[in-house]
Amino acid sequence: MTSLRDVGKSLSSVVLENVGRAMSRAQERTPLPVDLLESEEAYLAVFDAPGATSSDVQVRFTDRTVEVRIDRFREFYEDFEMLVPGRGLSLDGSVTLPEGASVDPDAATATLHDNGSLHVEIPKVESDDATDDVEIEADDESDGS
Repeated sequence: MTSLRDVGKSLSSVVLENVGRAMSRAQERTPLPVDLLESEEAYLAVFDAPGATSSDVQVRFTDRTVEVRIDRFREFYEDFEMLVPGRGLSLDGSVTLPEGASVDPDAATATLHDNGSLHVEIPKVESDDATDDVEIEADDESDGS
């Protein structure tokens, strides 16, 4: 026989799971936050990339636009059960460089930092239109873990 307590636990579990899934979908539809900075030599796009590893990240440069896609995975924790799957797993973001920006995407670098930010630096040049993938590297300034 099912007790009122069991029904309450079951109902709260379903509610938490549905809220978590809704939060996850909302996060996946929201573009990654990004700052665009400029120096005399380059543009720097700084994206929030929480919970990503370098193999999760794709960076592409097309028509003055830096496009980022993060396909991250949830870690499994032994002896723990997922109650609220609230973090989005597929995240996208982009930023467009100013009109007339001439850059060298072949010389661009992308570095994923331990603090969860992705820095994409695109050097300036005199003039060139290009479409290229950007290689992602991990930040070696970690604590050694």
